[in-house]
Amino acid sequence: MWLKIGPETCAHYAAALNKEWLETNGRGGFAAGTVAGPFTRRYHGWLIPALQPPVQRRALLSGCDDELVLPDRRVPLAAHEFPGVIYPDGHRFLVEFRLDPWPVWVWQVGGVRVERELFLPYGTDSVVVRYRQWGGGPDARFELTPRLAYRDYHALAHAHDHIRREPERAGEGLVFRPYEGMPALYVNPAAYEFESRSEWRQRYQYRIERDRGLDCEEDQFVPGVLKLQAAGDGIWTGFVAGLEAVPFARAEGLAQAERNRRAALADSIPGADVHTQRLLLAADQFIVQRGAGGRTVIAGYPWFGDWGRDTLIALPGLCIATGRLAEARAILKTFAQHIDAGMIPNRFPDESEAPEYNTIDAAPWYFHAVHAYFEASNDEAFLKETFPVLEAMVAAHEEGTRYGIKVDDDGLLRGGHAGVQLTWMDAKVGDWVVTPRIGKPVEINALWYNALCHMRDFAQRLKQPAKARAYDSAAARVKTAFAKFWNAERGCLYDVLEDGDRPDGALRPNQLFALSLPHRLLDSKQERAVLDVVTRELLTPMGLRSLEPRDRAYVPHYGGGPLQRDGSYHQGTVWGWLIGPYIDASLNVHGTGARNVEHLKKLLDPLLGHLDQDGLGSVSEIFDAEAPHTPRGCFAQAWSVAELLRAWRRLHDTIAESRAG
Repeated sequence: MWLKIGPETCAHYAAALNKEWLETNGRGGFAAGTVAGPFTRRYHGWLIPALQPPVQRRALLSGCDDELVLPDRRVPLAAHEFPGVIYPDGHRFLVEFRLDPWPVWVWQVGGVRVERELFLPYGTDSVVVRYRQWGGGPDARFELTPRLAYRDYHALAHAHDHIRREPERAGEGLVFRPYEGMPALYVNPAAYEFESRSEWRQRYQYRIERDRGLDCEEDQFVPGVLKLQAAGDGIWTGFVAGLEAVPFARAEGLAQAERNRRAALADSIPGADVHTQRLLLAADQFIVQRGAGGRTVIAGYPWFGDWGRDTLIALPGLCIATGRLAEARAILKTFAQHIDAGMIPNRFPDESEAPEYNTIDAAPWYFHAVHAYFEASNDEAFLKETFPVLEAMVAAHEEGTRYGIKVDDDGLLRGGHAGVQLTWMDAKVGDWVVTPRIGKPVEINALWYNALCHMRDFAQRLKQPAKARAYDSAAARVKTAFAKFWNAERGCLYDVLEDGDRPDGALRPNQLFALSLPHRLLDSKQERAVLDVVTRELLTPMGLRSLEPRDRAYVPHYGGGPLQRDGSYHQGTVWGWLIGPYIDASLNVHGTGARNVEHLKKLLDPLLGHLDQDGLGSVSEIFDAEAPHTPRGCFAQAWSVAELLRAWRRLHDTIAESRAG
């Protein structure tokens, strides 16, 4: 059991409503919701499969209004928010929620105890929902009213008359086909009766959508009621729903197989502590199928797809630190297939296979990911196959590619056009690019220097000395020119060298990469100064601020409508993933002695504790810049999980190596 929430929290409606659960299927599909029951996002639902993995996600089965029917009363288990009212009110009876290893709810009504579990079998587009009760007597039954959203998962549904209302009978179950051009939903219950009651239920309220300044009201279609006889104390009943018919008789086998799979994941690192085990399970949720045989990474749930930059930053933590080297290789090969003009795709849109290339840093992050994979695997066959691809990428950047991305005369990499966001600080509202960073960004050139150093080392490994010398010379030019970033007045690095190498003095965390990456660019005195400034101005318990508080553009809290949110996204907002490079930088600068390592382990305690707080079992995308550092954005973010896991494992490995030495 990975998490247990008891009656003290379940009885506190607001607290239980703010805790979100997530189930994923390895194909880009997912299910998500709240502990309390009411959905607070349009992205909540019990079955949201990816029709073309990992994209084209459709919210099909929103959920069920479930009731326990006893001889003398009906007890609601579900709860929803409508304007001014919570109805039904099943949350009043909720006494326990567990991740065991998937979501399990427990309700207590007098002497009757009810349990519901929900999970997505890995590699399938289906959901298993099971119920059992104790103390309800032989006449107890469950009545389940499926709610069908049947829409793009970014959209909202509204009542209309153009819907096929009646399901079909098929074998032991039902088939719902509400719309032409949409997939059928197969629902296979235990022994059941179905009562047709087709209607639209209107005005479900999603409070997080409202708080984000978005449409927040939805109607959902209800085809009827499934009536399931309770099977006896502690015996499961329920249904399997999905894009294929799966008999409920298989539910127990699916549960055991999925339980075994997750147990194997948690135990995949011998002697791993409980934090590592939980992070291993969290990491698994982001590694998904792309197309027929490829692999990729979902950047964040509930709304992101797979992004090149996010994938490559997350890969060392999700795959290398977890020993999933075959999947790391597959992900690198997947993205290699989409390299164009030396660039890695920024993202794959949900409704199109045509990738977008508006990123300057995905390409140098690719070199970093290849290096991390090769260091862990010693896969020389892969290196031989990939080296020509990397050579072509370097050449494309030297010659110049999209968006003015080109190696300048001094060897530094520059890029940017008006109206285009190219770095990871990529917020844009209409035509307004919040942090354009046109010119030579500091982290881009730290990454570029490392890419050239990696190419030198790869060439040496492949016994190509002339190429190794050429890459070494190019790297040396970058290191010499990198001195332009030094801000002597503040003892840190400028964030960007703009046109004419005019320095942008905004104090941001991007300078950390000059001292966190394997090949460093500063002398020891400069490194200590940079780390001191970053620690003093940017470090928080949940990660690093994206801008120092004294800057006039600093925004302490992330919220409001799209304009306000995107305007603050990188203007102070804390990013959890940056704790990884901060840990690396501190180990590089202050060493791996016991005192420093123990200090850094304690720094990770708040993020590890966050696994129990909001997106249960995962790590949020961002946090407010000021205490209490409220989590915001996606409730489960790939690089947040990956960098916490990688940093935690590095600290543990450092301790183990010290003891062995």
